[in-house]
Amino acid sequence: MSDATINLTREVYQYLQKNSLRETEVLQKLREKTHKMSMGHMQICPEQGQFMQLLVGLMGAKKAIEVGVFTGYSTLSIASALPEDGKIIACDINVEWTKIAKQFWEMAGFSHKIDLKLAPAIETLDLLLKNNEAGTFDFVFIDADKANYPIYYEQALSLIRVGGLILIDNVLWSGKVADPTIEDDNTKTIRAFNQKLHNDPRITLSMLPLGDGLTLAMKIFS
Repeated sequence: MSDATINLTREVYQYLQKNSLRETEVLQKLREKTHKMSMGHMQICPEQGQFMQLLVGLMGAKKAIEVGVFTGYSTLSIASALPEDGKIIACDINVEWTKIAKQFWEMAGFSHKIDLKLAPAIETLDLLLKNNEAGTFDFVFIDADKANYPIYYEQALSLIRVGGLILIDNVLWSGKVADPTIEDDNTKTIRAFNQKLHNDPRITLSMLPLGDGLTLAMKIFS
């Protein structure tokens, strides 16, 4: 029994992964390859990918969006939980990173579920709205440039159905959001964004200390 979230030591974290993680061989290989890259720290932790798989399965989601693909670990995690006729629209602008992603999507046998859009995500999401797809998506994962988080969120909220779920990554920002002496632009943006969601009556939410902080926002009305 505890009235606070446990502080994970390295030993406890290793125990958690050993007794919970069911990472496929392809996902493991992708994670290991990404960790060797100079920007490898941008990849989500494997238990977060598995958590998203669980959520997608619980919801029976068929239509998903990802804002920020990187090397495709989170995309693959979501796609693997979608039904055979499901689809995830994956938004990114980096050709080099997404080239790696496509290789592993093919290797895993899920590329047919993934529609990669190499364009600014704001433009891709705007196009979906113009094509009358508002309220038709089940699940959105946002993990991209922090300055545009508020815009991505509003677009996502328009695109998902009532009962749909938006997940936003990096909301604890390595703890910087809790330190009032840190005033860089990204930290201030995430602080303001977190407060916005806390006060937003259109959603129910839960901020989890998973990875670098993960907020779940369920749309309850438009």
